[in-house]
Amino acid sequence: MKILLIEDDQILNQNISEALKAENFNIVSLFDGVLAEKKLKTESFDCVILDINLPGKNGFDICKEFRQHNHNTPVIMLTAFGELDDKVKGYNCGADDYLTKPFYMRELLLRVNALLKRSAKSEPQKKTISIGDLYINLSTKKVMRQNKEIELTPREFQILVKLIEKKGELICKKDLIKEIWGNVVDANTNTIEVYINFLRNKLDKPFGKNSIKTKIGYGYYFEDIDGN
Repeated sequence: MKILLIEDDQILNQNISEALKAENFNIVSLFDGVLAEKKLKTESFDCVILDINLPGKNGFDICKEFRQHNHNTPVIMLTAFGELDDKVKGYNCGADDYLTKPFYMRELLLRVNALLKRSAKSEPQKKTISIGDLYINLSTKKVMRQNKEIELTPREFQILVKLIEKKGELICKKDLIKEIWGNVVDANTNTIEVYINFLRNKLDKPFGKNSIKTKIGYGYYFEDIDGN
């Protein structure tokens, strides 16, 4: 497995590299945002560990531009800040996970392995989903509504597919977290609420729809408005 590590703190960069190499990962280490952006355009990686505060170009911008041509490679963002606004911004840029410094190296390894395991899952048996005016291509991760393409981050896409696969059944927040993030990732109900809000703003509001429903105190479900 090949991992790109972008962290400008040389000591932390070295510590993370050594911990990952001890787990038999192939590590490419960079310290600069501009160089990282170029590397992501020319090479393929199984996972990206990305600091936010970088010289040259910050992690938010790097992640956002990376997602324009790569929707599948998991990205873990590192930051010295733990504010919810920073997390929301990171997730909205396409990050899959978020780790606040200082952190235990073991926790980082658990999160990397969890993301790699999920991204390596076998391809789904069916390649497309059509429900009402919504079309989803599971192979290309393309989502369309009313013949207009909707750009979703990997996490948004996963949550949408999980909701639709339940065929109108209610999914509680904790079960949705477990399905998407697994047991080792410290996601919480606020994280799910943020993503549901993102989905509604992209999938429902521009089209005058209300497909993603909330049952207060329980969770979420997807309602096929058109009854197809």
